Amino acid sequence: MKRFILKYKLLSGLIGFAFLIVVSFAGIYLTSFLMGPPPLKAEQNTIYYSAADKVIGEEKGAESRYWVELDEMSPYVKKAILAIEDQEFYQHNGFDYSRIAGAVLKNLENMSLSEGASTLTQQYARNLYLSFEKTWTRKLKEAFYTVRLEMYYSKDELLEGYLNTIYYGHGAYGIEAASRYFFSKSADELTLAEAAMLAAIPKGPTYYSPFNNLENATRRQKQILYEMKEQEAISEEEYYLATHAKLNYAEPSEHIKKVVAPYFQDTVLLEAANKLELDREKIRSGGYKIYTTLNVGMQQKLEKEVSETINPASDIQIGAIGMDPENGAIRALVGGRDYSESKFNRAIQAKRMAGSTFKPFLYYTALTHGYTPATMLMSKPTAFELSDGQVYQPSNYNGYYAYKPITLAQALALSDNVYAVKTSLFLGVDKLVDSARKFGIDSKLPPVPSLALGTASVSVEDMVTGYGILANGGEQIKSHTIRKIVDRNGNIVYESPKEEGKQLLDKETTFILTDLMKGMFDHSLDGYMSVTGSLVADSITRDYAGKSGTTASDSWMIGFSPNLVTGVWNGYDDNRDLVKTEENRYAKKIWAGFMDAAHQELPKADTDVPDGVVGAWIDPVSGGVATSYCPNGTLMYFEKGNVPAKHCEEHLPEDGDGKNKEKEPAKDEHKKGVFEKIFDYLF
Repeated sequence: MKRFILKYKLLSGLIGFAFLIVVSFAGIYLTSFLMGPPPLKAEQNTIYYSAADKVIGEEKGAESRYWVELDEMSPYVKKAILAIEDQEFYQHNGFDYSRIAGAVLKNLENMSLSEGASTLTQQYARNLYLSFEKTWTRKLKEAFYTVRLEMYYSKDELLEGYLNTIYYGHGAYGIEAASRYFFSKSADELTLAEAAMLAAIPKGPTYYSPFNNLENATRRQKQILYEMKEQEAISEEEYYLATHAKLNYAEPSEHIKKVVAPYFQDTVLLEAANKLELDREKIRSGGYKIYTTLNVGMQQKLEKEVSETINPASDIQIGAIGMDPENGAIRALVGGRDYSESKFNRAIQAKRMAGSTFKPFLYYTALTHGYTPATMLMSKPTAFELSDGQVYQPSNYNGYYAYKPITLAQALALSDNVYAVKTSLFLGVDKLVDSARKFGIDSKLPPVPSLALGTASVSVEDMVTGYGILANGGEQIKSHTIRKIVDRNGNIVYESPKEEGKQLLDKETTFILTDLMKGMFDHSLDGYMSVTGSLVADSITRDYAGKSGTTASDSWMIGFSPNLVTGVWNGYDDNRDLVKTEENRYAKKIWAGFMDAAHQELPKADTDVPDGVVGAWIDPVSGGVATSYCPNGTLMYFEKGNVPAKHCEEHLPEDGDGKNKEKEPAKDEHKKGVFEKIFDYLF
């Protein structure tokens, strides 16, 4: 009796469950019928907009998306895609229940949604209406749309739509676009071998593209041909000929078209993928509207300076970024000389030795540890004995030295290496590393004396961001190319934060350092050599702060106004030395030309002197307060209480005629300050 009751309950439960399933399916089909046919239009273009909300690019445009009728495609296209993707397409009603059951069991075993069993109709529904996230909600919506598609459209209509919208990689959507992209022919001209190769790609457009990985693509192509043979879609002879056929691919140069800021658009795509945590291919095919930070006018000006400055016969490369220092928005970006020849982005991806452009990070540290613009140290060849017993002897550019003490202001303007290394060793190299981290430099920074001279490898993006922090008064910024992202349904799925940046640097010190960095263009600071910006000092029309840097294989120029910070790097991809004089001048010329051109559309902006800072006219030779006898008094800024107490004694009247007279060495010795005496004693 008990066994009978148990069987009865079990049977009742099964009947109830079956009834529930039937009612659910009936409800789905009734709702689908009442809602009518869903639209087959797939708005999948991901569109990029400039900072002015003008279209600057599409991940797939009209030229890479063509709609062709099913009978306008090679018959092999249909056979190949059905053989590998959905053998029972013409028999099922949108769902392959045997495959679904197998996938469910595997997903339950793995406790995930990684295993799929989608029919072509399900894939088409997802491509048309849904996202690519792997959730139960999305799968239920997919099933609902699948029913509607199968209810109102014929199998041929569904197959045609699928083949015209599926993504084949490289911005090509649909079989016609793919055929033209990979083989430079229409879809109706595809051979069996070519059709099977294209059918291999949609499973993983990056992984199975013959342009990305020919071995992977060929292996899958042969698998498809084998399936076609086994299903008797092709004969043994056709199979043999197709597996031995040589495919003639289109030349890559045929696909290159003139686009706005191609390196910038690549950066946008990568940033969007990171922000939305999606594969880049899904961003391309997701129908997003991505509003970027690009200033098209600035971009054109930067590209113009590059093309007009660099010798066309040279294969030297460039990485350059123009950024808004208020928020880190990238306004212009050049990642190389020719995108069609190399898509490697040297502004973002490359890491090169910074050279003397690293020195502002050092001098920020110095200014926060007792230095002032008038602090004087000896400039002469110096060998430093390190704690491990090794000897380090830096040298100045072309072996030029003052052979006497110089001010920090002049050391920065002339880029004196001995002054920099003395300062770094006195403060401790660890302090320089800590300071660089404040400026957002996250590269490996070995704590060695040469770090003061920029021997660490950094990216243009990182350096421009660091200088941007100086330009905005010391507030944290993060470089970015995206303002907001809108999905195909009009929902804002990402928006760049608008909050004020955290104050990272001391405002007074930041102001003083920024003013010191204007010295590279100030001829009043000329000393044992001209200031490092003398090449372009007479051509710039605005007040800029900056620093150049040179290594054997790298040339840098980074500088800013309150409105714009720009960094330019030049060098060879193979790290060969820069041996020609003009090669070491490109970065400065491009920077100066671009900055002045870009500032034509920017308002003039002055930075107010902070309350804790005062200005004083200083003689750059002696470091004392300038007198009427000093030929080149220079306005320098100090924190209150740090203005030099003594007036210049380097320049004195001679017999009342106002001529300058050099101090005698004996007098010079007792006039030295504390820092000068310490360094002369130690080094």
